[in-house]
Amino acid sequence: MRIALISDIHSNLAALERVLADIDTKSVDKILCLGDIIGYGPDPVACIDLVAQKCEWCLMGNHDFGVLYEPTNFNAAAEAAAYWTRQQIEQAARQSREEGVRRWEFLGRLKVRVLFDQYLCVHGSPRRPINEYLFPEDAVNSPVKMQQVFERVDRACLVGHTHVPGVFTNEPDFYTPSDLDGVYTFREGEKAIVNPGSVGQPRDLDPRASYVVLTTDNGAASKVEFVRVEYDIQTTVDKIHAIPQLHDWLGDRLLEGR
Repeated sequence: MRIALISDIHSNLAALERVLADIDTKSVDKILCLGDIIGYGPDPVACIDLVAQKCEWCLMGNHDFGVLYEPTNFNAAAEAAAYWTRQQIEQAARQSREEGVRRWEFLGRLKVRVLFDQYLCVHGSPRRPINEYLFPEDAVNSPVKMQQVFERVDRACLVGHTHVPGVFTNEPDFYTPSDLDGVYTFREGEKAIVNPGSVGQPRDLDPRASYVVLTTDNGAASKVEFVRVEYDIQTTVDKIHAIPQLHDWLGDRLLEGR
């Protein structure tokens, strides 16, 4: 089975549409989303609708949670974006009550964690599935944290949240896609945590949209292929700049992948 894993779209419709078009060329069996459909970006309603249509299921990200409930522990720009995003969903609901109810119910049903085959799927980490970050440097700087995280992983875990693609192993170590020549093959006896990176807000200094194709063999982990896709970044930047409630730097940083 071939499964496309997307994450951290952040209301970036141009990036999401381009990624979905690329996925269509990969002969995948299904698409899964690891959370943060919304927040930061200019097109939350369209992104919610596309994810609801295209993905078998989606996890609850911290920005999805913040829009649905309250944006606690957000910086000023993220908080303002969360409230603006909520307004857009509510405004769309006034135009069509039925569609509005569908979108809010979809967000309310987002899963906190999913276990399928041997994969534990969370947005943040196995310890705190919505909010905890697993940064690449944690493999070296936070050994106790990583030990506790891997104690909660039986074999493989799929996460988002940091917007940085790569693979943690229980050596412990972190491998970037370039370290792996774009492909990680799961090894017997090794635990791994895979981050597909971000569709709409990459933060590894590569502004291209990022996702992963997971190939499994009868439920056993086989390999993950990291994919980067060019998209029209300036379109999203211009939309953000045109919205007073969204800070300009939320758009500017897209150009640098940070």
